[in-house]
Amino acid sequence: MTAVSRPRSPLPAADLARTVVFAAFIAVLGIFPGVYVGGSGVPIVLQNAGPLLAGSILGARRGTASVVLFLGLVALGLPLLSGGRGGIAPFVGPSGGFLLGWILSAFVAGLIVSRSTRPRLPLLLAANLAGLLASYLIGIPWLGFYTGDLPAAAVQSMIYVPGDLAKVVVVSLIAAVVHRALPSRPTGRTTPTS
Repeated sequence: MTAVSRPRSPLPAADLARTVVFAAFIAVLGIFPGVYVGGSGVPIVLQNAGPLLAGSILGARRGTASVVLFLGLVALGLPLLSGGRGGIAPFVGPSGGFLLGWILSAFVAGLIVSRSTRPRLPLLLAANLAGLLASYLIGIPWLGFYTGDLPAAAVQSMIYVPGDLAKVVVVSLIAAVVHRALPSRPTGRTTPTS
């Protein structure tokens, strides 16, 4: 009888380090100020690329954990969002749904990427596009609830699509390079061995 074993998971300290590094990376993206277009009150930011990259490189579990850590620090009052925003206000304002959507964004992108042992660019593009759509799935209804007009919120959100699609491409290219350079990098996928 052959025993089936799973590869050892990385040390918890390594998982924690990866999570913290990506939370810090998302915070660094907040240095670039948001641009407010239209009257929705939701800025165009570079920061929403961070959750996609975290999910694409770290996988669903660690990528999501890094976003949750980052948002937890923001909720505690650290001014880590674009424009130096922090505290609870951004979560209950018009952009709150998109912020919470970052959690689902990292999870979805990471889940799709972790299904492959060697993620290639087409898979990464699909994963990050799905992650972006997951963020919109929460952000647009939230904005619609906030403004009282869901159709108008959906139309207003179209202003973000061209820039967000460009971010999907850039994030996917970066993740492809990382996956090629570090093929043994853990994404949360475990494969049985005999």
